[in-house]
This record gives sequence, C-alpha cells and structure tokens, in this order.
Amino acid sequence: MIRIIFTLAMLIFASIVQAGERFITLASTTSTQNSGLYDYLLPIFTGETGIEVRVVAVGTGQAIKIARNGDADVLLVHHRPSEDAFVELGYGIERRDVMYNDFVIIGPQSDPAGVSKQTKARDGLAEIADNTALFISRGDESGTHKREKELWALSGIFPQSEWYREIGAGMGAALNMAASVDAYTLSDRGTWLSFGNKGNLALLLSGDDALFNPYGIILVNPALHPHAKTDMARRFSDWIVSDTAQKAIGAFTLHNMQLFCPNAHPMQNTDVICPSSKPRN
Repeated sequence: MIRIIFTLAMLIFASIVQAGERFITLASTTSTQNSGLYDYLLPIFTGETGIEVRVVAVGTGQAIKIARNGDADVLLVHHRPSEDAFVELGYGIERRDVMYNDFVIIGPQSDPAGVSKQTKARDGLAEIADNTALFISRGDESGTHKREKELWALSGIFPQSEWYREIGAGMGAALNMAASVDAYTLSDRGTWLSFGNKGNLALLLSGDDALFNPYGIILVNPALHPHAKTDMARRFSDWIVSDTAQKAIGAFTLHNMQLFCPNAHPMQNTDVICPSSKPRN
C-alpha cells in the first residue's frame, strides 16, 4: 500500500514538473515586443498548444549572444548577416523567414538637411552629414544599429563628429531623444508607428531597397546545448510559419496601419498590401 501511494505521488509530482516546464524562452528584438506583436500573437500559439513563450526582448546583437550562450531555446531577430553567421558557426539550426517590414529615416518636420528630397537612404544620410545635422544612433549593436552602419558605409561616410551621437540604448530611447532635440534617426517602421511621443518628428524617407528589413527564426542547436527545449521550440517555429500565424501577422495593425508583412510563403502572400518594399531573395 505504501509503495502504491509512493508511486502515485511520484507520478503526480512528475506531471506537475512536466506541466510547469511547458514553456520556451524566445530571445528576440525590442521592435517586435514594443510594437505589441507578441502580446497579440503569442496567446494564439499558447491557446492552441498549451506552450507558453517567454520573451527576452533586447537588441539583435544581445539576443544572439543570449541564444549563443544557451540561455534561450529559439531566436527571432532581424539582421540576416548575423543570423547566417549564427547558423554557420553551429549555434543555430533551421533558420526560416517569418516576416518583414522596412527601416525608415525619421527627422524634424522642418527637415533642415533636405532628406525628404532624396529617394536613396545613402543620399539622405549624406545630406545629414553634409549639413552636420544632429543624428541619434542607437549605438547598441542591435539589428537597427547594424543596418544603420551598413547604410553609412554605402554613403561612403563613417561619422565620428559631434553631430553624430551614439546613445547605447533601444529604439524607443533613440526616438525620444530625437524628438527632444529635433534630430534625425533610423527606425524600423513598426516601432515608429507604435511610438507615442513623436513631437515634431516625421517620416522623411522610405521605400529604398536598402531599407528592407526581414525577420528570421532559428532554433538553438541542441548539439551544443542539450538542455534546449528543441521539440517545443520547433513546434513554435513550425507554427509561426503556418498559414494561421502568417495570416495573424498580416492582420496585426496599429492605427489602421499594418506593421509586419508575412513572408514565410511569399508566393502565397502576393495579395497582401504591405507598407514596405517587396520581399526579395
């Protein structure tokens, strides 16, 4: 009798532990979190699977470090060169396209540098440099900061003067500072649309192919980190590229504007009107 009671107790304890462990850790970006996408999307997944997704929202560079150290089960970020390196170095497996939006150049409505007259991001940045107009850089090795540096390189400019300020902070902080001092900055469209303290700022330049901003999902490699919850993480990865999740991403709006465009199956999404440039190979 005692043995039976002990066995039942152990089974109950095991089921409680198992139920308590039905979550995965997602290392991701502030742009996806701050836009409200995860608050909208993840409860759908949890409702269907019973798996909770706990998000660690930081810059892309920091998110990759977290995943590389095995402190996450899955990674969703937006800097393709860094994502490819993460996989090639063996830290991640099974990268998939999920969605995209675009980067935009933000600045004061008066636009003293004449950025809005340009069509190419590199030319807009060159005008900012030529006019020594104040520019706020995140300076945090996020996906946005990495793309900003790439755009400066395209313009042939490597800013180090007083008009160029690196703040080592997130997109919200960069936009807040830009609003307070009437400066220019680079933002992802989703964060810009969801940002509430726009002040005198305006969207001045968008639509350049160089501003295309894709997001990808990658599983943490269980060969390096055996504790990773690969089965549940793969279930999430499978789900986020499914028709259900892709339609939900496309339907997510703020102020009647679409923030992200699903592209796990781009040929199936040709009827989706998106605010950014078309997906490309």
